[in-house]
Amino acid sequence: MDFGIRGKVALVAASSRGLGRACAEALAAEGADLVLCARGEQALRATAADIRLASGVRVVDIVADVATQAGIAAVLSAAKREFGRVDILVTNGGGPPAGPFESHTPEAWDAAVRTNLTSVVELVRGVLPGMRERKWGRIVNVTSIAVKQPIDNLILSNSVRAAVTGFARTLANEVAPHGITVNNVMPGYTRTSRVEELAARTATLKGTTRDAAFAAWEREIPMGRLGDPAEFGAMVAFLCSTHASYTTGASIAVDGGWIRSLL
Repeated sequence: MDFGIRGKVALVAASSRGLGRACAEALAAEGADLVLCARGEQALRATAADIRLASGVRVVDIVADVATQAGIAAVLSAAKREFGRVDILVTNGGGPPAGPFESHTPEAWDAAVRTNLTSVVELVRGVLPGMRERKWGRIVNVTSIAVKQPIDNLILSNSVRAAVTGFARTLANEVAPHGITVNNVMPGYTRTSRVEELAARTATLKGTTRDAAFAAWEREIPMGRLGDPAEFGAMVAFLCSTHASYTTGASIAVDGGWIRSLL
């Protein structure tokens, strides 16, 4: 199946590793040129080089922290300078620290909001005018299964990801007449460094091991295993395709059946 996005320009935030990298790889495999950004230069450069070699698309990589206005400005400026436009935006940010409510300072809440909500709003603000003008655009936000079924000990993520969902669902209706879709994809437990960190934290809190933490999660997942980042990237790429032109305002789980709700 041809996704119809060859030659489109995709900006993927926090894309040096994990889910962000998987999204970038899936889009590049469909022929989209890329603007990648991340805070860690070494991993970002390596990812960009790997994708160029594997897919042959043009890849611009910018070391930037999208939790800051300066970082957002740098990424948007690079996209405009190198390509003149952004057709596809995939927002993504590192997960906030785990812990109960009373363990998080006001500064921790502020950091979570800037990383996972403000970055989304400001990246959308930067690309939306061009999408409106061209009457075509795809915005996909990486959120979490926690927005439908909150996860214990992740109060920061549960709260801020839910705010992104409200933002996206409202925006979707506003921009639908302009050929722009806005969707969220909710990753479940997936083999990434973030989940490795959560497993270590869980093991410490419960006095057990990381392997025991993974085994407990796998027992909760109907498919009996954690996801692979490529499986998540494939869903994001489809939502960015021409075939998904009538899907907007949705929050789609890629979780092996972990969420138990009907809707």
